[in-house]
Amino acid sequence: MQNLKSKNPLLSVKGIAKSYGHVRALQNIDIDIHSGEVLGLLGDNGAGKSTLIKILSGVVKPDKGQIFRDGKEISILSRKDSEEKAGIQTIYQDIALVKSMSILRNIFAGQERKTKFGFLKLNEMRETTMKILNDHIKIAGITSPDLLIEELSGGQAQAVAIARAVHFQRDILLLDEPTSALSVRETNKVHSIMREIADAGNSCVFVTHNLYHAFQVCDRFVVFSHGEVVKSSIKENTSLDELTDLILAN
Repeated sequence: MQNLKSKNPLLSVKGIAKSYGHVRALQNIDIDIHSGEVLGLLGDNGAGKSTLIKILSGVVKPDKGQIFRDGKEISILSRKDSEEKAGIQTIYQDIALVKSMSILRNIFAGQERKTKFGFLKLNEMRETTMKILNDHIKIAGITSPDLLIEELSGGQAQAVAIARAVHFQRDILLLDEPTSALSVRETNKVHSIMREIADAGNSCVFVTHNLYHAFQVCDRFVVFSHGEVVKSSIKENTSLDELTDLILAN
């Protein structure tokens, strides 16, 4: 990870708050996201992690607070705003790919390449799909862009979703419990992909309740409890035991 002290944040949230009736889901949340890092959002169920992800993804509107991209205030009111204004791609644990469609069609969904007469440039998209998978993510076992998503393992499907985000230049990936349904081998592969993305200068925000996984891959941690941030620390200044004790105590 690069030296964060010498850098401006890629994305900042300031004073974000959200309530549902009398329940305060988030209270005055301040978080910076830097390029070149894997940031872990930690906390028990109901701590507020998923609500923040929904706000940054454009699914939920905050009651108050500000969001800044490269120091400039932006509003995120839709998924399109999240992707185009903030450069965010959200990857949920259910992957959000169409299982009955091919890898190619999922990669280019909504962004198909066409001739001036409206015909799909299938050969060009096939070549590009394999280049994306081989150059960016290096997914073993995928030999054709025409394979259906339902034919892939969970780890391969997650990698396809990540590859799509990287190709279309979303430089902040929000991964909401991406390894919860994966095998140990597939989980390790997704972790290595996150590290590769961060090492290439982009940012991964890893939402997980598995502290062991977080400590393996993250550079920095933000711990939530009851809608508030109770700790923010780089990896060198904390330990797995300290994070565990903090979450259990709250």
